[in-house]
Amino acid sequence: MSSITHRWWLLRGCRNHTTLLWQRLGKREYAIAVAGFTVVILTFSFIISSDSSSSDDDRFSVTGFTDFVPLTFLHNAAQRGAFADGSGFSPGSGFESGLSTFSASDCLDGSVPAYHFQKGFGSGSRRWVLHIEGGGWCNTEASCAFRKTTALGSSKYMDHQVQFSGILSGDQFHNPDFYNWNKVKIRYCDGASFTGHPESEQKNDTKLFFRGQLIWEAMMDELMSIGLSNAQEALLSGCSAGGLATLIHCDDFREIMPKETRVKCLSDAGFFLNEQDVAGNATIQSFYDDVVHLQGAAGSLKKDCVAKMEPSKCFFPQNFVKSINTPVFFVNPTYDFWQIKNILVPGPADPRGHWHKCHLSIRNCSPEQIEVLQGFRNSLLKALSEFQQMKDVGMFINSCYIHCQTWISETWHGPNSPKINNKTIAEAVGDWFFERKQTSKSAPAMQQVSIGTGSD
Repeated sequence: MSSITHRWWLLRGCRNHTTLLWQRLGKREYAIAVAGFTVVILTFSFIISSDSSSSDDDRFSVTGFTDFVPLTFLHNAAQRGAFADGSGFSPGSGFESGLSTFSASDCLDGSVPAYHFQKGFGSGSRRWVLHIEGGGWCNTEASCAFRKTTALGSSKYMDHQVQFSGILSGDQFHNPDFYNWNKVKIRYCDGASFTGHPESEQKNDTKLFFRGQLIWEAMMDELMSIGLSNAQEALLSGCSAGGLATLIHCDDFREIMPKETRVKCLSDAGFFLNEQDVAGNATIQSFYDDVVHLQGAAGSLKKDCVAKMEPSKCFFPQNFVKSINTPVFFVNPTYDFWQIKNILVPGPADPRGHWHKCHLSIRNCSPEQIEVLQGFRNSLLKALSEFQQMKDVGMFINSCYIHCQTWISETWHGPNSPKINNKTIAEAVGDWFFERKQTSKSAPAMQQVSIGTGSD
């Protein structure tokens, strides 16, 4: 396919929301991988926060419900490991305000982890969908120290309420299969996709808490106590770093659930490639190596993978997906703009800024740059093809220039959403989760895989 023809396919059906999302990023040079994506999260956080300050009438859809959901601090963060002085939780300890200096499961700054919960109703009262927030990683003490001054490292800076949309939407029109389920948004504040271990804290003098694994365990304990343990069906999902966390903890999630519960996992933009950048440097491999060693993440990674290769390589899904026993669905754009900016063309690999305009919009890319992007696309498809025939694996791989797609209503399910085989992401995920028969002759049986270069 020529670069001109491929450019047309790339833009078709993705022309509005995808380029807008990238333009919201602003102009950022690559310093650490987390920096660029933090801008995205903070930008959307600001938009949501701004919306939440509007009139009450604006907060309700035409169906009369609100999708603005309050923040809940993890009640069992202190009790799970007790305070360092052995006193356990006590009134006035700071827990009420989101500060828990000595709790076992802490954000980077020592504050209490948090989540947003919306109770299900009707047929969804015993069904749960969990969504893990994304937001990159921190790979040095300095970057983690900066991160703890943001909502991605401290619950003190998290919005008191957020709007649920996409897969978490309570609007049946935008979320036909999961609208009335119990819905949870798990906030991300550890900087290592919920894999950090406190033993590694002895290495730093910056009062950083590396307790992602403990946050995960405490979070699951609390959700089980409020009804997850009685779930008939449960879907664990996540975006970006949260999509990676979903894959890492997918089997852990299956293990804590009752055997009779239908449990599956959905990773959105969490399939990060171990590819060299345009200058031939192993930028992302080096970055992940720093993350894993700094936070002692090896203990949370797949044991059979760690036994065969360096632990940091087991941060790449292509090296451990075959070890996941729970059904998994992948949603990924082949032109993932976060991976393009931070893995394929990070700032140091483009010192003269030849890729700057291309980063802002794929319409600005030269034919030569399109060829490079197509090579990255082919690498992703090749990596995914190894799992295409695995039992219970589903995929929705489109060619949009975007990053996450499941938590945004416009891309999840709507009139202008990306489609493959005439199905939106929501419809494809629903068919896979509920194992619905396909009506389209062009659709693979049981929606095992949906890979396309367009979105008509």
